[in-house]
Amino acid sequence: MPRILTFKDNPEESRLFLSRIISAFIVIMILTTGLIIRLVYLQIVGHQHYSTLAKENSIKIEPTVPSRGIIYDKHGNILAENTQTYSLELIPEQIDDLDDTLLKLKKLLDLPDEKIEQFEKLRKRQKRFIGIPLLSNMTEEEMAKFAVARPFFHGVDVHIRQLRHYPYGDLAAHVVGYVGRINEDELKELPIAEYRGSTYVGKLGIESAYESELHGTTGYSEIETNVQGRPLKTLKEIDPIAGANLYLTLDIELQKTAFDALENYNGAVVSIEIDTGGVLVFASRPGFDPNPFVIGISTAAYKALESSPDQPLYNRALRGLYPPGSTIKPFMALAGLEYNTVSTQQQLFCPGFYQLPNTSHRYRDWKKGGHGSVNVTEAVTQSCDVYFYRLAGMLGIDHIHSFLQQFGFGEKTGIDLIGEKSGLLPSRDWKMGKKKQPWFPGETLITGIGQGYHQVTPLQLAKATATLANKGKMVTPHLVDKIVTESTSKPGENTPHTTIPLKSANIKTVIAAMVNVVHSNRGTARSIGMDINYQIAGKTGTAQLINIKQNASYNENQIDFKQRDHALFISFAPADNPKIAVAVIAENGGHGGSVAAPIAGKVIKQYLRDKLTPQP
Repeated sequence: MPRILTFKDNPEESRLFLSRIISAFIVIMILTTGLIIRLVYLQIVGHQHYSTLAKENSIKIEPTVPSRGIIYDKHGNILAENTQTYSLELIPEQIDDLDDTLLKLKKLLDLPDEKIEQFEKLRKRQKRFIGIPLLSNMTEEEMAKFAVARPFFHGVDVHIRQLRHYPYGDLAAHVVGYVGRINEDELKELPIAEYRGSTYVGKLGIESAYESELHGTTGYSEIETNVQGRPLKTLKEIDPIAGANLYLTLDIELQKTAFDALENYNGAVVSIEIDTGGVLVFASRPGFDPNPFVIGISTAAYKALESSPDQPLYNRALRGLYPPGSTIKPFMALAGLEYNTVSTQQQLFCPGFYQLPNTSHRYRDWKKGGHGSVNVTEAVTQSCDVYFYRLAGMLGIDHIHSFLQQFGFGEKTGIDLIGEKSGLLPSRDWKMGKKKQPWFPGETLITGIGQGYHQVTPLQLAKATATLANKGKMVTPHLVDKIVTESTSKPGENTPHTTIPLKSANIKTVIAAMVNVVHSNRGTARSIGMDINYQIAGKTGTAQLINIKQNASYNENQIDFKQRDHALFISFAPADNPKIAVAVIAENGGHGGSVAAPIAGKVIKQYLRDKLTPQP
């Protein structure tokens, strides 16, 4: 059998061994370099980040909610405050049978199912060792019932908490608004750092518009915890900064006068301080009590408000849209004078109706027999419809639109509230874009007496009236006068004013006509000018809601109350040195002179009572 011979190649083996050693060394060096780089990153570059993560494993950041700012009226009356209230809270970890405990508390305190459902929603967001409110703002009777049974409810206790309260209830609800529990959509929008621990946020009115100022700055505490997250001791505390206090231009006593004067009519009263634009009255009736919304209004109570035919949740002063009716006539008269379409002494004949050429349709005057020949002053004083039909036809819709737009009609006023409507000032372009139809001459005529497509808000009317009283100087209505913190005080929003170029003689003519409305024998609002030693300039208005057939007559006693005309009145005083402008809309009030004018008269007289030197 032959022998197998094995040959050794020592150089080749040495080369292979050496290459393997070098490869292994390179791999080891690469791994070592990577490890060193990672250590450098962890210890130097990422030290702050990972130190924080490690710290949060043992230190919990607890937010401290700031005290919400107080809201005052112009005289220092509190409109929104923080009150101490008693809250029934449960700590789930300390309760053996939570469902049974909830059932017993429900029977003991007669709790509605909604409270239990609300508690369950909150419980899912919180840890088991944190107290969760079941019943806020406890009554004395509820506290007494629980005090007797307290020994039988382990893990349940009563705590003192802050709760937002509105002392004037429905009187200022549409101005001040209210706060409510933060919902999931709001939670996504609000800054996380500032609202950690916060339960409430402004939902409406000033509470919403000035949320960032009222909320304040959240503080925090660094609390050492064990592995379960239970607090052991406080390491550091940063105090919260309370929210700013707001001082409004609103006069709550004047607001009450206006609100009460509306009596059985739904509607709105807006009053503006002419020099500054500060809103003195912003009343919308009916109102609603905002306090139940803070702790969570019941479904039944909310549905009752929402389904009410009187719409108490609707802010008529800010969002209500109404035909201006004859309150537009002073502005139409001024347009006619400014465009030289009519002169002060030029007379137009009123037989009680007006007809366009080659048409049979009669545009009727409110006075069946007509007013005869009247000039512009007499037309405003007596509210002659035919005069303004003719004037509107002479001006044309393009001039009417351009002129009225200068006074803010068809545009938002810029008030410091959310949700304002802009109204509607019709034009050729608007109608073609909206209805795909041309503008007709008859539509120009009815626009001239404040009917047709034209819609205004009470706030717009008040601003336009203040601008007229101010001889063309336009101020922006605002509600917040100053914002006061612990260390600073600054004015609220103050938009620079603009001025409409108007001829002094024309303004004087129109204002004189408005004075006659209140102080002459033929004026439509003469009842409010009898017991004062100054003059009020005003204009009544009646806004028609239903069409009356050509040969039919209007009889309010034969139609449904909700179809009766709206009553309107605009005014300012004193006429020679205006301080206050007022706009009133009483829904279905029928007559501006007998219903709306007395409301404005009460507001003006109360405001000027202490501001004018008595004269013999």
